[in-house]
Amino acid sequence: MIGVLVYPDFQLLDASGPISVFETAARLLSTRIPITVMSEGSDSIRSSAGIELRTQGFDDRITTLFVTGGVGVIAASKCERTIKFIQAVAGRGCRVVSVCSGTYLLAEAGLLNGLRATTHWRRSRHFSEQYPDVKLEPDRVFIQDGQIWTSAGVSAGIDIALAIIADDYGEDLAREIAQELVIYYRRSGGQSQFSELLKLNSPTGRFRPLLRWIRQNLNMDLTVEVLAAQANMSQRHFTRAFLSETGETPAKVVERLRLEVASERIRGSREPIELVAYATGFGDPERMRRAFMRVFGRPPQSLRERLSVSR
Repeated sequence: MIGVLVYPDFQLLDASGPISVFETAARLLSTRIPITVMSEGSDSIRSSAGIELRTQGFDDRITTLFVTGGVGVIAASKCERTIKFIQAVAGRGCRVVSVCSGTYLLAEAGLLNGLRATTHWRRSRHFSEQYPDVKLEPDRVFIQDGQIWTSAGVSAGIDIALAIIADDYGEDLAREIAQELVIYYRRSGGQSQFSELLKLNSPTGRFRPLLRWIRQNLNMDLTVEVLAAQANMSQRHFTRAFLSETGETPAKVVERLRLEVASERIRGSREPIELVAYATGFGDPERMRRAFMRVFGRPPQSLRERLSVSR
């Protein structure tokens, strides 16, 4: 039985993401995978989005426990009954999985002392200060250390659920679920949770909306003129300000984002290389290949070949 632990102001996707993965697994297997959403006392629990989930009380029959994160996690960590339940589940040797800042609850229960773990990058500094005995690796998507699994922000809950499916039922089913849910399969636990947007040295974040816009419009001709207009700045002022803020030229950042998205699409689908090149703004496969060779030292096809070998 899969248990999903929630509390007031939990993050909705932390619960619904893993639930969707196991629901799809059950359908594809033509079997039943029992899932129960639990809270301290059975009641309707409101997420931070304002959407309520009907919950059951704590159930000792579960074999895997997902602990959600959310803005209410600190308050939840003060609930003695919740912490004791998590400890009891782990004490029976069951798999305990945190999603996003749910890591706080595992740490409060003493499950992470001396173990490797990850959490949402935005909370990593505070977490390390609160729980110095945990070997936090803040740039990982998810980490398994024995029976304890921890994952990074929000959507990483889907990644970790797919990894658990792969462990329990095999890689083929995990890939099929990813295809059904139209998501990429899969970011490995060792892959960084930071995109190129977050790696940029941007102290004020003034260009973050522009960076998001660039990532959403990579198939456009993203010249300095276009970017400056989008930022509502003159070309000269934009170029200087962008370099000062990010430490990179606009052209360099555009290329990095194109490479990032192209790599994701190549790893996560069977989409033809030609279409990936067009969709990410390289225009043709040869131009994309040259960029890959210059930056990564290998052609784009190698990402798919390496994935096939690992399977």
